[in-house]
Amino acid sequence: MKAIIPVAGIGSRLRPHTHTQPKALVPVAGNTILGHIIERLLTGGIEDFIFIIGYLGDKIESFVRREYPNIRAQYVVQEPREGLGHALYVARETYQHETDIIIILGDTIVDVDLQKLLQYPGSMLGVKKVDTPSLFGVTELGQDDFVSKVVEKPKIPKSNIAMVGLYKIHNPAKLIEALAYIIREGIKTLGEYHLSDALMHLIKNGEKIATLPVDNWFDCGRKETLLLANAILLNRPPFQEKENLQFPNTIIIPPVSIGQNCTISNSIIGPNVAIGDYTIVQHTILHDSIIGSYSELRNAVMHDSIVGSDASLLGLTHSFNIGDNTEINFTE
Repeated sequence: MKAIIPVAGIGSRLRPHTHTQPKALVPVAGNTILGHIIERLLTGGIEDFIFIIGYLGDKIESFVRREYPNIRAQYVVQEPREGLGHALYVARETYQHETDIIIILGDTIVDVDLQKLLQYPGSMLGVKKVDTPSLFGVTELGQDDFVSKVVEKPKIPKSNIAMVGLYKIHNPAKLIEALAYIIREGIKTLGEYHLSDALMHLIKNGEKIATLPVDNWFDCGRKETLLLANAILLNRPPFQEKENLQFPNTIIIPPVSIGQNCTISNSIIGPNVAIGDYTIVQHTILHDSIIGSYSELRNAVMHDSIVGSDASLLGLTHSFNIGDNTEINFTE
């Protein structure tokens, strides 16, 4: 089975990090978003990948070739970028003769029973109940528990069952026909050709689509959700077990992920911190943060922060001689 991973978007919600790298390559919990996705698919036995690239697509291709040289990978350029439905239509020749395909968005990390998904004989959508369904594509279920309707970011949601960006499509030739239909007819939602509109076309023509609730869903397209994903993933093996990290005059509070050849001293690191390779951290207190590779932090107190690669942050140091009945407040 082939896995299709659309990674053509510019990732505007994660700027400034996506000015210089694709959203899928933003680091999280000792890997990149895309790396976590590939790792999960590899555990399910999938070795054939189609990457739909666009913005900084050469960096996606370089990353995959370097980190996963043994997978079979194809690259399709989506230009112009007119939505997920358009992306899948552009790549149609790479999967049109397949029996089944997996589609997973390039900013989505999910915990799911992958074998249950792969072994299901029909089409299936990964879903999860959410508190704010208007922010997502949502599904409505019929009395037979199959999907009766899919709507992209409805203003007045009639369901709180969100699509998480994971799809198994049986007989993808039918999907290609549906994508061709919405593009030919100019059917757009919010100015783009959406996969949800093609799925709705399939449902109207009798296609039975089931749902599979996922255990966890990390939508890594925003700073807040990326930091949350980083914290949750770090609180799992092997990061939980790495309590023997030692650096001069430094306290490590697990869970943390520290890359290779880092120089750390006189600091407090953790919990929930991921640091890339060759990074320097000195006289710094750091928790609940992601720090890229080849960066430098000195004299800083940081939390809930994301620092890119090749970045430098030098904080302030103070020497005081404070008398009685004195108050100094640097927080205002």
